[in-house]
Amino acid sequence: MAPNLTSFKDDALIALDNLTDRASGLVNPSIRLGVTGLSRAGKTVFISSLVHNLLNGGRLPVFEPVRSGRVSKVRLEPQPDDAVPRFQYEEHIAALVRDRIWPDSTRAISQLRITLDFESASGWNRLFSPGRLSLDIVDYPGEWLLDLPLLAQDFRQFSNNAVARARASARAPLSADWLTLAASAGSTAVADEASARRLAESFTDYLKACKADERSPSTLPPGRFLMPGDLEGSPALTFSPLPDLPDGRAPKGSLWAMMERRYEAYKKHVVSPFFREHFARLDRQIVLIDALQAINNGPEALLDLEQALADVLACFRAGTNSWLSSFLTRRIDKVLIAATKADHLHHESHDRLERIAARLVERAAASIGVSGAGLEVMALASVRATREATVNHDGHALPVIVGTPISGEKINGELFDGEKKTAIFPGDLPENPEVLFKAIEAGTGATAFDESVRLPELSFVRFRPPHLEETGGGLKLSVPHIRLDRAMQFLFGDRLA
Repeated sequence: MAPNLTSFKDDALIALDNLTDRASGLVNPSIRLGVTGLSRAGKTVFISSLVHNLLNGGRLPVFEPVRSGRVSKVRLEPQPDDAVPRFQYEEHIAALVRDRIWPDSTRAISQLRITLDFESASGWNRLFSPGRLSLDIVDYPGEWLLDLPLLAQDFRQFSNNAVARARASARAPLSADWLTLAASAGSTAVADEASARRLAESFTDYLKACKADERSPSTLPPGRFLMPGDLEGSPALTFSPLPDLPDGRAPKGSLWAMMERRYEAYKKHVVSPFFREHFARLDRQIVLIDALQAINNGPEALLDLEQALADVLACFRAGTNSWLSSFLTRRIDKVLIAATKADHLHHESHDRLERIAARLVERAAASIGVSGAGLEVMALASVRATREATVNHDGHALPVIVGTPISGEKINGELFDGEKKTAIFPGDLPENPEVLFKAIEAGTGATAFDESVRLPELSFVRFRPPHLEETGGGLKLSVPHIRLDRAMQFLFGDRLA
């Protein structure tokens, strides 16, 4: 049986919040959509494009309420939670459309409400009143989601997991200084504030190095170490995992006891409030992943993404055996895992990217003992930055993508200035996803990589957002995308029926 991870007070507050939300929903029906993602997956871009396409009559053929003409009006409205910062849609869309630069990534939680007036598809429902639905979009960093599994881990488990990941070959060069310092500190040594601070700073430096590394490891809890905000310097953020803890309990007054106490404080004052005040109130959820980058960076990066997805899925697993089931009085009933940046591939590889992402999710679900049922997986591009073309290469037609590389990008020795367009052949993903996973052979207590298995050679370039043409009236067209409408239909199309 899963442990009870909340106090009676937490449970009561969650129940009260949900009761308030439901009462409000009787007057103004709403759905709370959580949007998060792993490193560099494009959360801000997804929200900005979704809202822009709804507000500006974007091309959404798979989104049935728009395709059928049943949506009569779409507008932004004040968000329901006054204590949560507003998602700065206007600034982000200006960066995309006017300046053609990618907006800054998510650093904290934010919220935006967009309301749709629609005519019900049911003649019976149309007799009573026109339909109205408010979509409350809750944007939060993926690091915060990956903190939730900490609620089910004591300090020993947390340390063992963190140290095992730090010792993996991709991270070993980045973690060497911290691991050396942690080993020399001695877990049973007398607690010392200066030592605790040095360890916490070294651990934070290691996490930052992972975040900046081109292989982009995806699992980096505790998340607030990377974005501390007003908690910077507080005891709740001044701790570190400790390697090779001995059996038994932490000696009183030891460094181990100090770190354990502060870790528990982090869960109590940072992770639990996020769960109680935000996550436990969500109705639907989309998790964005950059599977292409993991594929391009080799089998260890792919394995790291798989482990991150296992942590993500643990947050959503339903049923009496879920460690989160004791929290939930409001169940997230739809979860979408979306592999982004499909526009970096020719359309012939879009389905292959989707199959690879689905296989990643399947393997991650199996690793934590769940089926993955109720999850949707798709490949999309929130903003399509490229177009497709064909070039003649050695007498053969070669499918390419065309776009404007970001200033500073280099292709075959040519440095781009951010204005010149180019065509590149991005490579082909394998038809069978298992080709990628054959390079990963799980052993007992360790993971080895079969170097004899050749992974596909892919060529990825960072492109600028597209130039949007204007209509005769001077209105810019909506942001182009790939399968954004399919994501909308899955996430909230049923609530506009």
